[in-house]
Amino acid sequence: MFRITFFNVLLSLLYMIPGYVFCRIKKAAPEHLSTMSYILIYFCSPCMVVASFLQLPRSGENIRHMILFFVFSLLVQTLFFFLLFLFLKKKQEDSVYRIMNVGAVLGNVGFFGLPLVKALFPESPEVPCYSCIFVISMNLLVFTIGVYGVTGEKKYISVKNAFFNPAFVSFLIAVPLYLSDAGDWFPHFLGNGIDIVGKMTTPLCMLILGIRLATIPIGKLFSDFRVYLTCGLKLLILPLFGYAISLLFPLPDTFRYAVLILGGTPCASVLLGMAEMHGKSADIAANCILLSTLLSIFTLPLLSLLIR
Repeated sequence: MFRITFFNVLLSLLYMIPGYVFCRIKKAAPEHLSTMSYILIYFCSPCMVVASFLQLPRSGENIRHMILFFVFSLLVQTLFFFLLFLFLKKKQEDSVYRIMNVGAVLGNVGFFGLPLVKALFPESPEVPCYSCIFVISMNLLVFTIGVYGVTGEKKYISVKNAFFNPAFVSFLIAVPLYLSDAGDWFPHFLGNGIDIVGKMTTPLCMLILGIRLATIPIGKLFSDFRVYLTCGLKLLILPLFGYAISLLFPLPDTFRYAVLILGGTPCASVLLGMAEMHGKSADIAANCILLSTLLSIFTLPLLSLLIR
């Protein structure tokens, strides 16, 4: 598992190189990122969700595990957020520490985590769906405690956005297809097309991060201890926290391992979007995302050693 994880994370990181190089030689610019992000979020990501459910055989057991994984992932992330919030309570007036709090919880579980768990558990089609479920639970937090954590103001909490976003809408499309056994009747060529577009998510996400990396002085990326602290919490403490809790319950091994690996994915790109939108320490947010992505080549293989 260590070797599979290492080479799959390495491949994901290699996708950053073209973005970085093209930006440095002036063939791509940060101004392009909004367009690329829209394509990623509103087209590729929904296709990834739908494709995962089309490939999952319908069964009562799978449905129960999906519901349980949603509840479990939501509770773990929420509990970890509030534990950090209490620990950093005296520093919550500083937007940097609020960004750290949110960054230590929200992860790149879809774009980065899904292809990894597919490679680790090729015979378990429910595991990619766990990744999609994790995205749904995370998005509920993004527009509630996430945006509150970034801004420090309750007025920005939006229950509407928590439920009406590309990830949740694509889930609403995928579930009826799954329940109707769409894998048996859905046009094969269309299913393949959706799957191909869904597989674009990781390369496109990493290209975007490569362009972003080219805009940041390398020395600045590695110089702030608070960024290292956030990365440590996100890449190691959160996944071990979730995995430890899962051991308290009679759960399938793939369930536990999905919690471990998906919990250990790098900081979510949405963190930067929220920080930029509300003018709150966007430089720290960008550094947390980029550094955690680079460090994941060490931490995710280490976490995979727990997989038996």
